[in-house]
Amino acid sequence: MIGAGVGGLAAAAALAQAGHQVSVFERAAEPGGKMRQLQVAGAGVDAGPTVFTMRWVFDQLFEGARKALEQAVELQPASVLARHAWTDGGTLDLHASEAQSADAIAAFASAADARGYLAFCQRGREVYDTLRDTFMHAQRPTPIGLARRVGFSRPQALWRTAPHRSLWAALEDYFPDPRLRQLFGRYSTYVGSSPLQTPATLMLIAHVEQSGVWLINGGMRALAVALQRLGEERGATYHFTCPVSEICVNSGRVSGLLLEDGRHIDADHVVYNGDVSALAAGLLGDAMRRVLPAVPRQKRGLSAVTWCLQARTEGFPLHYHNVFFARDYAREFKAIFGDRDIVDQPTVYVCAQDRLHGDSQSAAERLLILINAPADGDIQTWSADKLTMMRERALAVMSRCGLSLTFDESACQVTSPADFAELFPGSGGSLYGRASHGMFSSFVRPGARSPMPGLYLAGGSVHPGPGVPMAALSGRLAAAALQQDLAT
Repeated sequence: MIGAGVGGLAAAAALAQAGHQVSVFERAAEPGGKMRQLQVAGAGVDAGPTVFTMRWVFDQLFEGARKALEQAVELQPASVLARHAWTDGGTLDLHASEAQSADAIAAFASAADARGYLAFCQRGREVYDTLRDTFMHAQRPTPIGLARRVGFSRPQALWRTAPHRSLWAALEDYFPDPRLRQLFGRYSTYVGSSPLQTPATLMLIAHVEQSGVWLINGGMRALAVALQRLGEERGATYHFTCPVSEICVNSGRVSGLLLEDGRHIDADHVVYNGDVSALAAGLLGDAMRRVLPAVPRQKRGLSAVTWCLQARTEGFPLHYHNVFFARDYAREFKAIFGDRDIVDQPTVYVCAQDRLHGDSQSAAERLLILINAPADGDIQTWSADKLTMMRERALAVMSRCGLSLTFDESACQVTSPADFAELFPGSGGSLYGRASHGMFSSFVRPGARSPMPGLYLAGGSVHPGPGVPMAALSGRLAAAALQQDLAT
């Protein structure tokens, strides 16, 4: 197995539980892939995904080993899903309680917006219920196959998933207040996409969040470590700082791996947990170039500029998850996906990782600050001056919302799209694989079975898509496909 991101970790645990001999080779020094931590002034700061939802995906994985997820990680349900603020004024918390969120929206905007929110959540629940088993769990969904699984007698259910409309257009049906269209339009960024182009199907995220957002003591890295231990308990072995240079092929099927240190590992089956564009680029050997096409640069999902730092905060009561909005949200995505640039007032996400219980901080605290960026890390230069300018823009947006930070340069680490391109070969810096733009975008991602016999795919660049739970599902699908093929 190549890669110890969440997809590879899930696949390794599932295959080891089934009694297979599993070896995982990872180029990084620890598990997690994008669920990584950076050491900043002596403290670990989550530098990748920070939101944990759809815990049933992991519950099922651990239950398969007759364990409980709570035995492996310390979880806490978030009572406040996120705190939102706008440069033009206004602050709004979304709560774990749907009714409490509706009351907050009524006070923040209007009774009509509160009613719209409840209708939006109901629609999201319907979309989720329609697609959970028929799409998310399908090995290689197609439009006809999805219609068959939903039921040809239920065309209305499939139509109501709204793949024919953009999320941005659909939000006008529910929210008169443009600030709320910004807030819920942000769901598109969960899959690295623009709300102007991604299908309204992503309304289902409202239901996903209402079903539970969880905070993990020790951060998302703790989940990666727990998944590694789960695999080890069932006999899987993990080899870190051990890059693979080639997937070997013999007689038209996978035969093993060639490591960068020159060792050859025999393998009848390989699960590749990495960006599929790395295969097309020949980064895993010339034989892989013909397996799958690369994702065109213009169709890549979002990248990001992130800052991990320790800072003193004043003026704004941070929660664990915080989002700061400027005025023109649509312009931000036109710039990223059209001009391949970042606007002067970007949306800013801040994860205040010492506020696990929502308490205030008087000392310096660990923060992850993120702004969206084009995935041009393999061709665009990100100089120190440019990154400093981007940080000043982010700080200015936060300042206009009332938050000020004080920190030392030595306690701040920046990661650019170019850095992400280097960390995740073949991605160009995209953190999500292909952008989910257009009604058929979800069907373009490759499935668990690659065209090369013996090679299986997992991770955020394959079905069912990006995000921690979806990538874990991809790993489980890869494990299931491999076992099905062994049984035939």
